[in-house]
Amino acid sequence: MRVVAAAVGVSLLAGCAVGGEDDEGSPRLTVFAASSLTSAFTRIAEEVERDDPRVEIRLSFDGSPGLVDQIAGGAPADVYASADSLSMDRAVAEGLISGAPVEFAINVLTLVTPPGNPAGITGLDRSLADARLVVCAEGVPCGDAARALAGAAGVQLRPVSEESKVTDVLGKVTSGEADAGIVYLTDARSAGDRVEQIAIPTAASAPTRYQIAVTHRGETDRADAARRFVDAVTGPVGRTVLADHGFGLP
Repeated sequence: MRVVAAAVGVSLLAGCAVGGEDDEGSPRLTVFAASSLTSAFTRIAEEVERDDPRVEIRLSFDGSPGLVDQIAGGAPADVYASADSLSMDRAVAEGLISGAPVEFAINVLTLVTPPGNPAGITGLDRSLADARLVVCAEGVPCGDAARALAGAAGVQLRPVSEESKVTDVLGKVTSGEADAGIVYLTDARSAGDRVEQIAIPTAASAPTRYQIAVTHRGETDRADAARRFVDAVTGPVGRTVLADHGFGLP
């Protein structure tokens, strides 16, 4: 299994994964997924490869809208997993998806700060006014959800930085470049003691719902392997892994 950053990895994958099998005849599958799925999908891919050593899985993670851009531009994705219905709806509308997408996980947002919470953040409130806040960009699922929560709370977000994927928001906080960030609960959990978490009580009102589907390329070139991965994500193996990583299940 290979995990590649989407911005770099797409060009690499485009050059090496044009066929359905490698030089030794093994099925080779390329999965594009929202960055918040990095840890969970890496684990699921390991389980799939362990179950069938012939399958080689390449994982590429980025913001959901950007992944659709890449697939539409010819990037070799066989399976696409989004962190929102809008991105998946666009992929369907542009004829990139084969069959109906399946909802498989739910996530909610939370605030995170560096250890010790040096800026004294108390929640999604006025304590953020003078803080170095980092959020996801508008149009990215985590960014749209953050703005919806802030609007409902009557809070105007004034971020010093807007990122294209939630893992970059988390990185700004863990590196000390930000006083606070709004990330998914699963990302806060994965960071462990590198961050402190401050719950957003209304977060459940704007949940992120993840969907997965086989692309037309996957259906054409490697249908069995693509469907097997989707089945792993939506079946008992995937549900166990996702729950272990803090995702809610539909």
